[in-house]
Amino acid sequence: MPIPGNPLIRAGLVLGVGFGGFADGIVLHQILGWHHLVCYAPHCQPTSIGQLQLENTQDGFFHLGLWLVSLAGTVMLFRAPRHAGAGWNGRVLSGSMLAGCGGFNFLEGVIDHQLLGIHHVLPGHPHQFLFDMLWLANGVLFVVLGWWLIRSPFTRTGFRPNDRVLGGVVRR
Repeated sequence: MPIPGNPLIRAGLVLGVGFGGFADGIVLHQILGWHHLVCYAPHCQPTSIGQLQLENTQDGFFHLGLWLVSLAGTVMLFRAPRHAGAGWNGRVLSGSMLAGCGGFNFLEGVIDHQLLGIHHVLPGHPHQFLFDMLWLANGVLFVVLGWWLIRSPFTRTGFRPNDRVLGGVVRR
């Protein structure tokens, strides 16, 4: 059974946080234009060019932070095989990335949407609170699915980077 100290799981969680943040920033901030990291006007629609530039700059710093998190996760991923006993399995990595993404979504939703109120998923919408709650539920669902993938019986036969398969038998 994999443990949270597994370097592959730690790397996947960090990468998941980075990718989850990028998905939020790219899809909700840039493509759909629903909100920015910090919204200053009702419905999160800037009222001037200067305000739009400020919001875009703040989004840029958000993306820079996510890029650094993703870089750290990539370094961790490359170092994971060096540690003895680090089971190397695609389901473990995928599950931990999914859990990291869900953790980002949940914590970002609680902190930014509920506690600080600096933006909402779809600000000004008649069902704004529902969209915020769906965002939190999405985070919980991703964490549960990710941990299920990590702990599923199919992951217990994972390979290590130096394993060889000869005649269907894993040689360590």
